[in-house]
Amino acid sequence: MFKFEREQKIFDVAGVKIGGQPGQLPTVMIGTIFYHKDKIVKDERTGEFDRESAEKILMAEEEISSKTGNPRIVDVCSSWPQAFEKFIDFVADTIDGPFCIDGTTADVRMAGAKYVGETGLSERVIYNSIAPEIKEAEISAIKEAKIKTAILLLLNTEKPLIAGRLEVIDKLLEKARMAGVENILIDTAVFDIQDPGPTGKTIYLVKDRYGYPAGCGAHNAIDIWHKRRKLSPETYFASSLVANILPVVMGANFMLYGPIKNANKIYVPVAVTDAYIAYTMWQEYNYMPLAKSHPFFNLSKIAT
Repeated sequence: MFKFEREQKIFDVAGVKIGGQPGQLPTVMIGTIFYHKDKIVKDERTGEFDRESAEKILMAEEEISSKTGNPRIVDVCSSWPQAFEKFIDFVADTIDGPFCIDGTTADVRMAGAKYVGETGLSERVIYNSIAPEIKEAEISAIKEAKIKTAILLLLNTEKPLIAGRLEVIDKLLEKARMAGVENILIDTAVFDIQDPGPTGKTIYLVKDRYGYPAGCGAHNAIDIWHKRRKLSPETYFASSLVANILPVVMGANFMLYGPIKNANKIYVPVAVTDAYIAYTMWQEYNYMPLAKSHPFFNLSKIAT
């Protein structure tokens, strides 16, 4: 394993700590609910959804999070502005701690930002996300809502390589400052089926050069592959595990693991990886995890 020479930032977002050196804190798991074509959503435009099923899904994730010691952040997605309020209200009332607001368009995201600002939820919110093409109106919406935490997406469509991702960081940091964001999380952006490798390396380089917490949505690579060529369930599952684990080994502080209903499949492998990393760091660098709930201390419980 490795230790970064640069000081690693740790942010506390509504009680969830994220960042630090490998092995210090468990990987924060970010699963998405109410995404496009989510079966629990009955009407994407109006925000009608199956409340009982949504509650069960959130409770199941809470249980596995408690078991492994990996904190969770719920990514609340919406495709329509008028639906966002219902989704946000439900998640804010159902869970403790932070959640992301994640809209498919700028108009949806701005509607979500406006709502959390009006309802006093801004301190619990992570804006997902600030991309290089963000317009002044969206920056102003984030600032007016007093949202202090945001994910910065290293999206460089003209140069979708490691170097291209790194080229947009300074531009994104300036936009985040303009929006009043203080807690910076870096998403190294998945473009294609082979990207968990480059995104993992970019995570390492971001932390090495800037010290910000970093992660990615590695599951997107497998979803893209599956859409192009139908994979068997066994191949899909095994590939998803590899895609999600590789960035953690490279130093990822958070993992956007996709649909929240998949929590029971991905939490334990990530937790075991966290435990292995922490044990290695203890042997090599003589430091223990900062969190008493770290999977390092939970392996016997995780195995049951």
